[in-house]
Amino acid sequence: MFCPWKCSGRFITKVCAATVLWSLIILIVFQLRTTIDVNVPHLNSRLLLQKRHDPLTRHADSTTEGIDQDPFIDKSPSLSEDKLVQEIQDRMPTLPIVYWNKHKNKPMGLNSTCARFPSMFDLEFNNLYWQTLRTSNGTFQLFGAYLDKRQQNRLGPTVRVLGMIDRIEPTVVTYCQFWFEGKKEPVITKSFEYKYIWYKKWGNYKQGIYQPYLIACVLPQGYKEKIPASISIVEKQCDNSTNNLRVIYERPAKKKDFAVCVKGLDFLHEDLSVRLVEWIELLNILGADKVFFYELQTHPNISKILRHYQQEGKVHVTPISLAGGQPNAPAFQHLYLTKKTNNKRQNELIPYNDCFYKHMYEYKYIALLDIDEVIMPKDVNSWSELMDIVLPKALKINKEERASYNVRNVYFLDDLLHDHGWFKEIPKYMHMLQHVYRAKNFTKPGQYVKCFHNTEKVLTLHNHFPLSCLGSSCTSYPIETNDAQLHHYRADCVKTLKKSCEEYRKTSVMDTTIWKYKDALVNRVSTTLRTLGYFTDTGKR
Repeated sequence: MFCPWKCSGRFITKVCAATVLWSLIILIVFQLRTTIDVNVPHLNSRLLLQKRHDPLTRHADSTTEGIDQDPFIDKSPSLSEDKLVQEIQDRMPTLPIVYWNKHKNKPMGLNSTCARFPSMFDLEFNNLYWQTLRTSNGTFQLFGAYLDKRQQNRLGPTVRVLGMIDRIEPTVVTYCQFWFEGKKEPVITKSFEYKYIWYKKWGNYKQGIYQPYLIACVLPQGYKEKIPASISIVEKQCDNSTNNLRVIYERPAKKKDFAVCVKGLDFLHEDLSVRLVEWIELLNILGADKVFFYELQTHPNISKILRHYQQEGKVHVTPISLAGGQPNAPAFQHLYLTKKTNNKRQNELIPYNDCFYKHMYEYKYIALLDIDEVIMPKDVNSWSELMDIVLPKALKINKEERASYNVRNVYFLDDLLHDHGWFKEIPKYMHMLQHVYRAKNFTKPGQYVKCFHNTEKVLTLHNHFPLSCLGSSCTSYPIETNDAQLHHYRADCVKTLKKSCEEYRKTSVMDTTIWKYKDALVNRVSTTLRTLGYFTDTGKR
């Protein structure tokens, strides 16, 4: 670079120097732009990435096709309001939301201020599945309502409301507001009784603890042939209710034979899924049309098994929670039920009786079983064949059908197998097929029995036997032990039988009655476990 004119004088010298410096800067910038990319905002950033030659750019180039792909997400359209309402109804069968949605724009009630039909958004819910009534003398937690039109119900058509009340022998007067399709005013009657589903000698008989009750609401004259859509329980006839339960009444043309009801499952950390598969399949072989489970909290593998069998139609799962202020947080709920034994047993009566009333028109007999219990026929292969033997024997003694038919309990304790070793021809994971050593002696008659409950007779149920029945006192026929026995698979006896348990262990006998189902049971269980990926050759568990 040179100065085209003669550089003389101080001013001219400065101008020439600045010109030379600026020219050098422009030259350097031009050269740099030929070797590097400048991140200029208006340039196409994807083109800039393609020009680069560092490792990051090469990685980006290798996944260009992935950039253009859409990830797999659920693009189903949003549910319409009607479909959303139906989904809520399916999830919460006791909520009359379909009925409410149909009539929500119509004024319903005795008048604008008295006994109005409540909005579903105004109900007082507790722990998802319970609705609340607060009275001047006690709080009601209501779970379900069922229409009882059985022939032996002396009250005539009655809606029975199942729930818990924090009072013993409640004295508060309550009223039943019936709601019928096509009628905008409620039909109101006084509640008939609070049937206590417990014996006070068992404990917890004190105020302030939620107690299980069945409330009877008798349909008045002129409505006995009608089916209520829903019902509310109130303290005063004109009260605007904070609860409203759909009245369940499902009556098929013909009854099936057997169903099984299982109390709220509480197995948050125990993976009993493989044993559960064996148990469900055995009940199905024996003749249980469906097993109805209630679920508090379960291990993920148990939940997977239940979902599988629900899709197959062999089980139905109802989520449940504890009423009122009892704990429902995972783990803490389990600790509570472990430490508060009487509270646990009182809470169990809700799913038992809910299951019975939901399905009493669908089945002739309902059995309440734990997942470690099986009613095992001795000389026949099914429960139907067993009852063909039992019923004539019972009727020979008394011409009237019994409210229940009970089976004696006998323990198949886990450690009895250890003295004899495994049976090599049976998979080790088949717990019941492997454990064929039992106590020689049964528990005493009437103790720890399980029953086939006659759905035409029972009013309220306990784990082991009916507490109250229609028509007269409860009658139960003891099935002879040479006809059937209750196989009870446990690590140990119940606490109240600790002394007897040592004797049971000392006098064990081999009992292979269950092996008559061996081939079918092994095939069913192994097929299910393989389908669900429980073996290494079909995927991770």
